[in-house]
Amino acid sequence: MSDPLWSFDTLVAAAGGRADGAAADAITGLSIDTRSIAPGEVFVALKDQRDGHEFVTQAFARGAAAALVLESYARRPGDGALIRVADTLDGLRFIARAARARLAPDARVIAVTGSAGKTTTKEMLRACFEALAPGRVHASAKSFNNHWGVPLTLATMPAATRYAVLEIGMNHAGEITPLTLLARPHVAIVLNVLPAHLGHFAGVEEIAEAKAEIFAGLEPGGTAILNGSSPHRDRLARRVPPSAARTLVFGLADQADALDAAITGYADGDADPLAPVSVTLQLGERTLAYTLAVPGRHIAENSAAALLAVCEAGGDVARAAAALAGAGAATGRGERIRVPLAGGELLLVDESYNANPASMAAAIRTAGAARSGAFPRLVLALGDMLELGEASVALHRGLQKDVDAVHADLVFASGPHMKALWEALDPARRGAWGATTKDIAQPLLAALRPGDVVMVKGSNGSRMAPLVAAIRALAVRGAA
Repeated sequence: MSDPLWSFDTLVAAAGGRADGAAADAITGLSIDTRSIAPGEVFVALKDQRDGHEFVTQAFARGAAAALVLESYARRPGDGALIRVADTLDGLRFIARAARARLAPDARVIAVTGSAGKTTTKEMLRACFEALAPGRVHASAKSFNNHWGVPLTLATMPAATRYAVLEIGMNHAGEITPLTLLARPHVAIVLNVLPAHLGHFAGVEEIAEAKAEIFAGLEPGGTAILNGSSPHRDRLARRVPPSAARTLVFGLADQADALDAAITGYADGDADPLAPVSVTLQLGERTLAYTLAVPGRHIAENSAAALLAVCEAGGDVARAAAALAGAGAATGRGERIRVPLAGGELLLVDESYNANPASMAAAIRTAGAARSGAFPRLVLALGDMLELGEASVALHRGLQKDVDAVHADLVFASGPHMKALWEALDPARRGAWGATTKDIAQPLLAALRPGDVVMVKGSNGSRMAPLVAAIRALAVRGAA
């Protein structure tokens, strides 16, 4: 897919805009961030946490081919070609709609939502489809799954795309509907419905309704894929439109009945926590054996959803399954890192990107399973889970059973909400608590030693990533 993404004139028309100046005809991409913009890309000046119009001239200095701006934007010295529109987010959405419309009839769009696991599943799908159509797969970058991330992903989708994989997220009811109507997926997956963002919902049932919005954009004859063990399965199924071809379910064979894709076998590498995970999947009449680079039964479960989607998109599911061995964890989402220390090494499990009660419990269990002869001690560094509303204290305290179940040796906790867990723990397990990650950094680093499994997790707003960086910085060159 080396052809130009857009011509300038076509992009102006797609945006419903007015050209002010002329740009090179080969537009290579779109960007909302001047820090990463590449020459030939169009800078989209969104008004979000900051007004992107403040950075238009900087974007041109870094090689932008043009900028999508408001009609009222006052041209500055150094500015190049402008595409003037009434609203830049709407302009981006119009471009996204045009990009979706120009796909070939045999192209397939897969959309994924859920309370946890979206990005990892999206990356599994990317790996699967790349094995089937090399160079013709387009997927969301990072976690571009919100009101601007989904339109930007679509707007940067080449016309020759054979498979598109879109991650769609939400914090409030009504946010998924306009995004799925843009995407118009042929396959829509709801991985799970968990107590996340409870501060914005009256209960998990409302979260299920919000996740079910993904089916509003499902193409006629498309497929809905649901988690068979979810207590909200029937609620979700009722939201699948009559125009859909069918609804399929996936999951762990020992947790649900009548699955279209069932994980019937799972082995996580035994003594080597970095060994590939062996999985057996019953997919209709077929039995598939494959390996995953990322451990965790929840990851295996989501791989079943991914392969079911491949099957529904008409792909070679056996070849796709083989590709999962190369789909490693994204940064902050379960990545396992050996950190050499004087006298040995520790195993760092980086789960720092985000957290809700269910994903936190799963990460604790998976970290506990990483214990081995080489890594006998388990250390947990846990930060606040945010947006849980009035249930926050109880949900944080409730993690005690998960910590106890894996017999964690030390727990370091940060944030006012995580103090509830800290106070519930056996004093022998308490490493340190602090109001912020900065407050626990030094006690945590001082406590670590060779043979530790140390898992770091918390909501993105809890800023756990600096702890990961500090642990990685302990590495002693040449030690092991």
